[in-house]
Amino acid sequence: MAEEHRAAGRGPAQPRRDQAAQSGQPRSRKKSARRRSTAARVAGSFLYVLLVIGASGVLATVGWVWACDLLGLNKEFISTEIIIDDSTQFDAVVDTLEEEGLIEYKFLFKLYAWFSHAENKIAPGTYELNTEMDYHALVSNMGSSSASRKTADITIKEGLTIDQVFELLDSRGVTSVDKLQDMAANYDYAFDWLRERPLGDYHRLEGYLFPDTYTFELGENPKYVINKMLVNFDAKMDEYMANYTGEEAQYSLHDIVTIASMIEKETDGTNNDERNDYKSIASVIYNRLENPEAETVGYLQIDATLVYLNGGKVPTVADRAIDSPYNTYLYKGLPAGPISNPGMTSLLAAMNPADSKYYYYVLNPETNQHEYSRTYAEHEALVNRYSGNG
Repeated sequence: MAEEHRAAGRGPAQPRRDQAAQSGQPRSRKKSARRRSTAARVAGSFLYVLLVIGASGVLATVGWVWACDLLGLNKEFISTEIIIDDSTQFDAVVDTLEEEGLIEYKFLFKLYAWFSHAENKIAPGTYELNTEMDYHALVSNMGSSSASRKTADITIKEGLTIDQVFELLDSRGVTSVDKLQDMAANYDYAFDWLRERPLGDYHRLEGYLFPDTYTFELGENPKYVINKMLVNFDAKMDEYMANYTGEEAQYSLHDIVTIASMIEKETDGTNNDERNDYKSIASVIYNRLENPEAETVGYLQIDATLVYLNGGKVPTVADRAIDSPYNTYLYKGLPAGPISNPGMTSLLAAMNPADSKYYYYVLNPETNQHEYSRTYAEHEALVNRYSGNG
């Protein structure tokens, strides 16, 4: 009975050994699997950390490169001239900045421009920019008040025509002839003395672009370029305006400018150190205008008006037949308007002519001075003498 009891006591333990054997998974194998799982998790975590660190490094490197471009850091020094005109699109400006090496990332500059409204701050002009400028400085230095905006000192000489003035400004990079002509023809400048000059033809401003030395910004708005010269004319003539803008005035301001423009061209290149010729030529013009019964019968016969018509060539007898209201050989009285932009000496002579009885003058080639005559016979004798026929 005792043996049966011990056997019965061992009975419940045997099935547990049998179950372990039947399971086919020894305990040593379970421990090995757990170790491999832990190692995989550690390796995965390590790889993840490496990826995070690598990505952070890449982002940090890219961010630093972008930051250098944004802030103008670590760049080889480049200085270049950028030209922006009225028709230049913002995208073209950005393209130019990249092409000239001032920026490296157009998308980044455009993003900055979008946040800072840079497109509205950039103005036409010619600018000197360099790679030490950050994005903010680049935009600021392409604005209307930029200190880096390039300028030119240009002297408008007495006697230049409006076409010559515009060509000079174009050649020096201030603005184009086409833009100047359009602005002169169609912009209504706020001067009372221009009210009678109808819009539509740029020659309406002939005579009023006052000769002087001006500082212009390269790429400047043509409206402001012309306005500078008109303001100068207005300031120089201010004290005389009342004498020629009233209804009772015998000669209008336009008449005075027209007379002065002819004086300017008739004295061009002569020896006028004392400027006596200006007033004497003015007296001849007024004598012919105011005494139509004289030999000249109201014709001014100013060769300079023919030069204005023939494109600047030496006038010929054939030119006297050109049908134009500027032809003072063909039409009596003053020409249709000024034929040049006169200086102050010519304007003063037109307002204060000499008191004379002269109706003719001819240039003495030996002295480079004009000589004056009362009659055509006297004049013809001088002409023959100086032409070698007398």
